[in-house]
Amino acid sequence: MESLKRTGKVGESGAADLWAHTLGQIPSTFGKLVYLSSLRDANTGKYEHHGLAQIYGEEATNQALKRSHQQTFAAWLSLSLPQQKEDLDLYLSSFQVDKRTVLATWIRLMPYRNLLPADAPEPERRLYLADLEAILELLRNEHDVALTDPDA
Repeated sequence: MESLKRTGKVGESGAADLWAHTLGQIPSTFGKLVYLSSLRDANTGKYEHHGLAQIYGEEATNQALKRSHQQTFAAWLSLSLPQQKEDLDLYLSSFQVDKRTVLATWIRLMPYRNLLPADAPEPERRLYLADLEAILELLRNEHDVALTDPDA
């Protein structure tokens, strides 16, 4: 580990550490996507993780998290629509808040748009958004989510 810190290369062992210690604890692919995107600074686009940066350095950590985000995004896209729905449902079940409230908020505010890797190709972006919006519509109907006009 010390040699990795000196060289600034996080490589496979850093990504393996990340997966084993953090991402492996998150049961859903969508949850992993949420977690990884939360590590990206909205102003700079750089990924930050204090613990990993102390061991591997900031730039190596940024690269490992960026790569993990891209891989997780690809894993999500490789799921069939029913698998994505099941995975998203698993993620939503982890909230202490009523699922209908979460779904109504997501449909209105679209926070899932911030989960895309910055360099995701346009066709993958469109596929992700189309799939997710279709799943949200299915879940909205399944859970009888009434959409109210916030201006009413």
